[in-house]
Amino acid sequence: MYYLSTDLFFPPLSHANRDGILAIGGDLSPERLRLAYKSGIFPWFNEGEPIIWWSPNPRMVLFLDELIVSKSMRNILNRNIFTVTFNQNFRDVISNCQQIKRDGQTGTWITNEMIEAYCKLNELSIAKSVEVWQNGQLVGGLYGIDLGHVFCGESMFSLVSNASKVAFITLVNQLKKENYSLLDCQVYNEHLESLGCREIERNVFMTILKTGN
Repeated sequence: MYYLSTDLFFPPLSHANRDGILAIGGDLSPERLRLAYKSGIFPWFNEGEPIIWWSPNPRMVLFLDELIVSKSMRNILNRNIFTVTFNQNFRDVISNCQQIKRDGQTGTWITNEMIEAYCKLNELSIAKSVEVWQNGQLVGGLYGIDLGHVFCGESMFSLVSNASKVAFITLVNQLKKENYSLLDCQVYNEHLESLGCREIERNVFMTILKTGN
């Protein structure tokens, strides 16, 4: 296991263990976070733990043309019961992602330190959010890191049914319009798979991340 110092450096991805853990320590400075995402690495740790840096193999991604939108979701989108905005209320989105209760989890990996770090990235136009509104209230959304041709999704939340799906689908449609290569979803879960996401080898992901193809 590689322990990071103050130097702005990550070891080769081949050094990651079977679970995808690459390194421990360092900081959440904008410079280190930018380097991490451009290198296929992301932080994921619990309150009270040192920063843990991950690069899993395989990698869960969405090729944008493979998005699955169910008939019921198309109906919800066509009814315009939600309003969707981009990058209008980043702090509230990430704060809701921190507070939302999730099945099988007793806590959250979004620490207060992470909120402040990603809000700084938002001020630099690196971290971005999607907000879903209903009757003037924020009811869902997501946030992630925008690398220009790959969007790295971090977390999403819903306070009413389907709000996070609306955020996800709207984001994917926007990324398609702007000719992005893919949406990075990091690790497998069944919900993402139901939306069309699938696992690919890390070296394939890195080729797309580095070249856009």
